[in-house]
Amino acid sequence: MKRFLIFTFISFIAVASYSQNKDSAQFYFKKGVEENTAKLYAVAAKDFDKAIHFDPDFVEAYIANGKANLAMHVIGKAQENFSKAYELDPKNSEVISQLATLTFNNSQFEKAIDLAQKCVNCDNTSYILGMSYYNLQDYGKAEKYLKAAVAKDDKNAEAAYTLGHTYLELENEKSAIAQYEKAVQLEPARSQWAYELGLIYYNQNDFKNALKYFDLAANNGYNKTNDFYENYGFAQLYAGDSENGIKTLNVVMERKPNNKELLNNIAHALYETKKYNQALVYFQKLLELNPKEAQSLYMCGMVLQKTGQKEKGQKLCNNAIAIDPSLNKYRQKNEMPSGL
Repeated sequence: MKRFLIFTFISFIAVASYSQNKDSAQFYFKKGVEENTAKLYAVAAKDFDKAIHFDPDFVEAYIANGKANLAMHVIGKAQENFSKAYELDPKNSEVISQLATLTFNNSQFEKAIDLAQKCVNCDNTSYILGMSYYNLQDYGKAEKYLKAAVAKDDKNAEAAYTLGHTYLELENEKSAIAQYEKAVQLEPARSQWAYELGLIYYNQNDFKNALKYFDLAANNGYNKTNDFYENYGFAQLYAGDSENGIKTLNVVMERKPNNKELLNNIAHALYETKKYNQALVYFQKLLELNPKEAQSLYMCGMVLQKTGQKEKGQKLCNNAIAIDPSLNKYRQKNEMPSGL
């Protein structure tokens, strides 16, 4: 009988202690929620820690603590709290969503995919899956989920941009342009995006639109490197504005004097746009740098023929072929060599 009374007393003490701990946990949790609402995140996090101390299985406290730490950008502590909540409640969609985002932001893409797939109805599932597959270079799956992400949130510029880049990897430039335009329209200040869109249009030989987005990029702070000036200048040339195109390309020529590749590209661009007299100037500059450069000599001959000096031009072409017999194939096909 005495043993029974001792056991009953101990059990009563344990139940009372458990109840008291639960009450303390709730007290600090509610206090933390109020402080969190007031944006006193550091104070709130301390009270959530106290709530967890009194009740180590308090899932809501771990979640709230994770959010408070996220607000303070204390990522490691936030992930620790969400991970503990996940251990206690592995089907909690809010916890899974938070962990999926954290692992994605930490470049743990396979883990992010595993978590996102467990939360089909979470708001960010398609986005996390699409971006993770993109970073893993699985472009087929990236396309599937990024399309869903864009359809779900048509204001998500990052998803639209990444879907556009995915289409480039899939060699679908038409679809890429549509997504790039959407992304740039949503966030025109992202100068890199605007510049890339300009390059896509350039590769499609749509030089007016290329210039439009090059201008947008420059106006929003894109660094005007030599590559920028080259692409801009050639777009001007091919759009028919040879005067300004040459001015733009001369900026690069001043930085890279006597660069043979650039001289050759300018000469060919002028030839292709039927600016024959200007083209001749640049082919002659190439010959000044290397009098025995057969392709430039051949092109001088081609230019002369285009400007009505057929006999003189044919003679120069023959001289070039004598130096480099492989050029004869271009004359037979009535073509021009592509470059140096």
